[in-house]
Amino acid sequence: MIESSTEKLKLEVEDHTAIVTIDNPAANVWDEESLAGLRDLVAQLDADRGIYALVVTGQGEKFFSAGADLKVFADGDKARARIMARRFGEAFEALANFRGVSIAAINGYAMGGGLECAMACDLRIAEEHAQMALPEGTVGLLPCGGGTQNLPWIVGEGWAKRMILCGERVDAITAERIGLAEQVVARGESLASAKALAAKVAKQSPMSVSACKNLIQQARHRVLGAAYTSEREAFVDLFDTADQKEGVTAFLEKRQAEWKNA
Repeated sequence: MIESSTEKLKLEVEDHTAIVTIDNPAANVWDEESLAGLRDLVAQLDADRGIYALVVTGQGEKFFSAGADLKVFADGDKARARIMARRFGEAFEALANFRGVSIAAINGYAMGGGLECAMACDLRIAEEHAQMALPEGTVGLLPCGGGTQNLPWIVGEGWAKRMILCGERVDAITAERIGLAEQVVARGESLASAKALAAKVAKQSPMSVSACKNLIQQARHRVLGAAYTSEREAFVDLFDTADQKEGVTAFLEKRQAEWKNA
């Protein structure tokens, strides 16, 4: 049975979708406990072959997550800063590498490490009142949970520099326009919309989804010609899976496929 190791992360499972709620009042900040908890929780979800999608959201109506608890850094302890940076990296890299599809349901402010968490997800659905920023520079810090690397990939270098170097905050409409969010919905509707999108994932072969996600993310780093070769090899590798046979057979028999994620 999958369990969260911390009360600051609530877990629900609906069909093939896991819903993780950041619950650390009042602003759903990240600390060492919750970051380690997210890392370990994603590992459990990865091991459960019945989980195809992961939705991350925040408790309440105002905050997805306001990022790191800055009280941790008030004493200027460099050793503690190193520990926290490592925890951010471990948590959000685990989330980015989740084998299924991850969706951030941004129900309010996503600031600093909160936005980095959302960017570690594959897709982002923002409520119309949401605000997003990487304001670390205003307190003499920088994004250490993948922000300087993921934001330029998602929105381009120009907007990444506006948000990180100029401290510019964007609203939900702007986020959708620049590609930081894939969808904007009314207040209170992000979770339901994320669940609906996750249900579409469950109609796909989870083995195919995992292979495709891996290839898409490799596109950030690989030479195009080599990536084409990997794409073709991954296509052939799917013929070793039960889902490939089931998918084709179900189509020919005009019925819904029953995936085994194997």
